[in-house]
Amino acid sequence: MIAGVTLGSVLATALTLQSLPLFPLGTVLFPGGVLPLRIFEVRYLDMISRCHRAGAPFGVVALTQGQEVRQPGAGPEAFAAMGTLADIASFEQTQPGLLTIRTTGTQRFRIRSREQLRHGLWVADVEQVEADKPVPVPEDLRHAASALARLVRTLTDKGTPREQMPLQGPWQFDDCGWVANRWCELLPLPAALKQRMLELDNPLVRLELVGDLLARTGIAT
Repeated sequence: MIAGVTLGSVLATALTLQSLPLFPLGTVLFPGGVLPLRIFEVRYLDMISRCHRAGAPFGVVALTQGQEVRQPGAGPEAFAAMGTLADIASFEQTQPGLLTIRTTGTQRFRIRSREQLRHGLWVADVEQVEADKPVPVPEDLRHAASALARLVRTLTDKGTPREQMPLQGPWQFDDCGWVANRWCELLPLPAALKQRMLELDNPLVRLELVGDLLARTGIAT
């Protein structure tokens, strides 16, 4: 069992996941994104360890109320209804009661129902959201893709270790959804705005909005 949830229940059917363990965070994970985490809360240590052993995903959802770490007397947690499945790419127990993991976002999901277990872990029945369809980057948005490619080249030329790279391949600089998602992760945007970007079904619209942000900040023109 994973924190009171049977292992078989977290394995995917064609469209749904049942009793998926959730990790509410103050950030948004996008498909194809990288998210390193340090785990020390009791409610997550066992869940992450069991997900790792089973090769099972967990769900990352953005907090809309409450804090990542529970505090005595804190109010209830609330989180967005759409999140992203996270696969554990690397796992290390650096000391007792502390796990260091690196996760990769895979597919968006929408929560159908949720329940908080007795020890504080949230689980949910979720429906997977269709992945972005490949859409070529149009000419008027090439600046966004070119700026991202330059960033990758700069980091690579500096010899940045793979585990310290803020984004990972395979590089898809010609795909609207991939480019938009990477900029959404890199830009210092409010979590609420990142969540709205995640929920957009049209990757071209997502990249158009990102392009406007890049132009206003002078990052890419």
